[in-house]
Amino acid sequence: MASVIKVNLPSQSYDIAIAPGSLDQLGEYMANLQLGKKVLLVSNPTVFPFYGERAIASLKAANFEVASHILPDGENYKTLASVEDLYNVALENRLERSATMVALGGGVIGDMTGFAAATWLRGINFIQVPTTLLAMVDAAIGGKTGVNHPQGKNLIGAFHQPRLVLLDPNVLKTLPAREFGAGMAEVIKYGVIWDAQLFAELEASLRLDEMRYIQPELIETILTRSCQAKADVVSKDEKEAGLRAILNYGHTIGHAVESLTGYTQILHGEGVAIGMVAAGQIAVELGMWSQAEAKRQDVLIEKAGLPTKLPSGLDIVAIIEALQIDKKVKEGKVRFVLPTQIGAVTVTDQVPAGIIRQVLQNM
Repeated sequence: MASVIKVNLPSQSYDIAIAPGSLDQLGEYMANLQLGKKVLLVSNPTVFPFYGERAIASLKAANFEVASHILPDGENYKTLASVEDLYNVALENRLERSATMVALGGGVIGDMTGFAAATWLRGINFIQVPTTLLAMVDAAIGGKTGVNHPQGKNLIGAFHQPRLVLLDPNVLKTLPAREFGAGMAEVIKYGVIWDAQLFAELEASLRLDEMRYIQPELIETILTRSCQAKADVVSKDEKEAGLRAILNYGHTIGHAVESLTGYTQILHGEGVAIGMVAAGQIAVELGMWSQAEAKRQDVLIEKAGLPTKLPSGLDIVAIIEALQIDKKVKEGKVRFVLPTQIGAVTVTDQVPAGIIRQVLQNM
């Protein structure tokens, strides 16, 4: 299994390379891109012990000069203070415009490293080497980078496309089951918004909660079809002027739940799962989607071991207030991505507050 998916953009096209064992070829892949010799590899203390030295060895074998920096693990460290640490390391190692920052880790590492690369010297090269399912199928693709503000998720950021996204499915073997399930939320999302065939293949699998229960062919399908879906959407709408907004399915309420629980209680994918259940029910209430298809979605979410109810003790009014500072709000109106059938969604700001409240109360 080795495949390459092209992300075609006016500004800068790049490849998503999917190949088992490719982590050990990172240096070779990068050498083909004619980058400068200096590389800053950024990781976290969870991922680095598994894969850091292998990545560095591969880079050095390809004659890159490598520095590395480890940022703390977790969404609550996705801050400007962490990015400032990266600037300091970049300065110490005299990273010039031709240099490259490499993100080795999950979505948080990718977002922060990408933002640092976007803003250091007004933009240097950036490579994504995602190590979680969620980052592989979603966060590492599309050029969105950023950090959280205490008042909301990803409010500070920039678009900065990577030069390459390198996916080695073998690294998923060390991913905890809960993190694997969180990634499956984004995979299910692609099935609902874009790819009915992917949705059907997920339905046919007996289990989706742990990698060891899933056939290797399905893992390959999950990675290639999810990445292709994201590449298709991003290629048509790089800066989220229209179509790309559909990738936020489940994220509107999901982000509010994450934010209100301090980014410590639930994982991003778990928030998205809760948000998809809510969005599905809103669509049913508005007569846009059938209850039967909403049920199919929710069964798939449960099969991945993901939550379908709000965390206990969460205030409904607080969630509704949090929706108002979501970055997708336009002229004071919250925009929701709502399904119309498996494989198709629409974006609307015409959702009555009463329906949002009712759906949340039922959850």
